[in-house]
Amino acid sequence: MRACERALELRIPAVAIFPCIPPSLKNEVGAHAFESSNLLYRAVSDVKKRFPDLIVITDVALDPYTDHGHDGLLSVNGSSVDNDRTVEALCHLAVLEAQAGADIVAPSDMMDGRIGAVRRALDAAGFSETGIMSYAAKYASAYYGPFRDAVGSKVGKDAISKSSYQMDPANSREALREVRLDLDEGADIVMVKPAGAYLDIIRNVRETCDAPLAAYQVSGEFSQIHAAAMLGWLDYKRTRDESLIAIKRAGADMILTYFAAEVAAEM
Repeated sequence: MRACERALELRIPAVAIFPCIPPSLKNEVGAHAFESSNLLYRAVSDVKKRFPDLIVITDVALDPYTDHGHDGLLSVNGSSVDNDRTVEALCHLAVLEAQAGADIVAPSDMMDGRIGAVRRALDAAGFSETGIMSYAAKYASAYYGPFRDAVGSKVGKDAISKSSYQMDPANSREALREVRLDLDEGADIVMVKPAGAYLDIIRNVRETCDAPLAAYQVSGEFSQIHAAAMLGWLDYKRTRDESLIAIKRAGADMILTYFAAEVAAEM
């Protein structure tokens, strides 16, 4: 609540809320994601009641709730993520988030066909006004480490890699195809994640579509600037601002960043 109040004071228009779930509430199928006691639903509901003008974005993925740390449900033999069962679960999750008051749901799982399925589920449940921000080009990146540590969603020691459903960092063409598919399926906003190491992807998407484009400056980007500044290797504020300017210059309409409040406070 304090962070959201601060955001409004600083004229930050939106917040993205991610849950940190105790390990005792996690299991193989992420069942807590669908319980009314879920911290995320309570938080979203309370934020919207107190700050109705603040846009609330919620993550649509199962990794905060699964004990294996994957974004989806595993196949029967546990050797892969089951795309279709996961999409069905994500539709349920998106509707529950909309019921709690989310203005925009943001599927971050990278399953095939999930944007169209979520759009149909929201419309059928009476939430046609709820927007979809698609993690359209989400790469299997090493930069997510600090976030996964924070929310406890690190993948366990199994044979499945998130690279089996997230994108290959060496592949730029697939990003454009994924963006087109998600827009065709009903995405209102498309996102590139991470941002700093993928400025070329942001530019390529900007040049090939006119849809609202978001870029996520992820935890690893944020952390490495802090770490280098703490060691005296970089000027903190100048490096921070230059990193954000680069993302904007590449073509992003909006930036999700952990620097948001401090940058807004200085403007």
